[in-house]
Amino acid sequence: MPGPFSGLSVKIIATIIFVILAVQVIIYLPSAANFRMSWLEDRLRVGIVAARVLDAVPDVLALPRELTDRLLNSAGATAIVYRREGQSQLLELEQAPMPRLAVTIDMRATDPLTTIGGVLDTLLMGGDRTIRIVGEGDADNSQNLVEVLMPEQPLRLELLIYSRNTFVISLIVALMTALVLYLFVSRILIDPIRRLSENMLGYRKAPENATLIITATPRRRDEIGILEQELAAMETEIFTLLRQRRHLADLGLAVSKINHDLRNTLTSAQLLSDQVATLDDPKVQRLAPRLVHSIDRAVGFAQSVLDYGRQSSTPPKPVPIDVRTLVDEAAFEAGLLGHGTVKLRNEVADGVIVRADPDQLARVFVNLMKNAREALETQGETNAAPTITASAVAGEQTVVISIADNGPGLPPRARDNLFVAFEGSARAGGTGLGLAIAREIAEAHGGSLAFIDRPKGTRFDITLPTG
Repeated sequence: MPGPFSGLSVKIIATIIFVILAVQVIIYLPSAANFRMSWLEDRLRVGIVAARVLDAVPDVLALPRELTDRLLNSAGATAIVYRREGQSQLLELEQAPMPRLAVTIDMRATDPLTTIGGVLDTLLMGGDRTIRIVGEGDADNSQNLVEVLMPEQPLRLELLIYSRNTFVISLIVALMTALVLYLFVSRILIDPIRRLSENMLGYRKAPENATLIITATPRRRDEIGILEQELAAMETEIFTLLRQRRHLADLGLAVSKINHDLRNTLTSAQLLSDQVATLDDPKVQRLAPRLVHSIDRAVGFAQSVLDYGRQSSTPPKPVPIDVRTLVDEAAFEAGLLGHGTVKLRNEVADGVIVRADPDQLARVFVNLMKNAREALETQGETNAAPTITASAVAGEQTVVISIADNGPGLPPRARDNLFVAFEGSARAGGTGLGLAIAREIAEAHGGSLAFIDRPKGTRFDITLPTG
């Protein structure tokens, strides 16, 4: 199982930190632009002060060099230019450095794209350049301009320090927020999910241990609470089904042993009844057929139960099968070929192919044909032409194979439990296992077996996929 800070937990924490840092990046750019503009305005403000000094002094050359250098150094500038009424005045350091590549920054352009672009330009391209800060020198006269020339390096260093501090603060905020949210989400979401996962893994290893069935959290009505309730109900149902399966398996083993011994006893009784039937006593002759018939039914019942118990659960192995040929083979096993009264009409067209397990599909045909034959035999001479008809209709994705007869049809009691083992027999003494087995085989092939109600006789449709 994942630890407290792995798996889903670490994904949630990482996602929270990433989202917060992404938001901080979006906030950082306008914030850094404001910081840059404030820094530049401070330098420009010194230039405006210098311009007012120039306005107050008739002769700029008369200003002491010490005063002008102090003014320039306070702004960190190498030169200040004041432009008014078509004239320019210059203040320059006595030992000004050689001019480098100059970049103009117009403080009158304050739109967001320009200011944000300026931040990125300074951080990515700046450093060894000279910036030329241009702004209005007089609020009453926009024609008066002040230009401050200075190295870009101090601005870039200030921006880098500001960016570092912003990143550290953002990271601390992100970590603290992620921790608080993790503790909150862990209590209401991660811990219950981990509990569910651990329970499912443990219950999967020992599904017959009732102590491993999860207990739903009381009074929890959200999705996690519903999941806990449904998981508890499912595990309880699985536990019950497993116990029932074990009991049925034990019971089935005992029944199989009893049936085996009973069948041997009935076989011996059948042999004795055959010998009794040869006696000349009139009473014996009158009772012997009933005795033989009763024993035959008991032997048949015991045999069918054993066959059902031995029914293989092996998945079918589909291969291409010619339906018409398989119907003929199944008719022979069902006792229809050479039958004195019941006739088989195989109307399946040549070339109808399905993919199915030939042995299992043949058993379906045999069960249906045998049931139809027995139903027709019970009519005796009341049905002039007892007939079983096999037909097939091929579609694009499925083939529907029909087994029908013109016999007496099914009684209502048999229709209600048609495919239920031991309950769906249409004749007295039958087990009802044939149709139950046939339906299981059809469904194992991805198809279905259905009873089609009609005015006379019975008809069963087997629907199988073509591919």
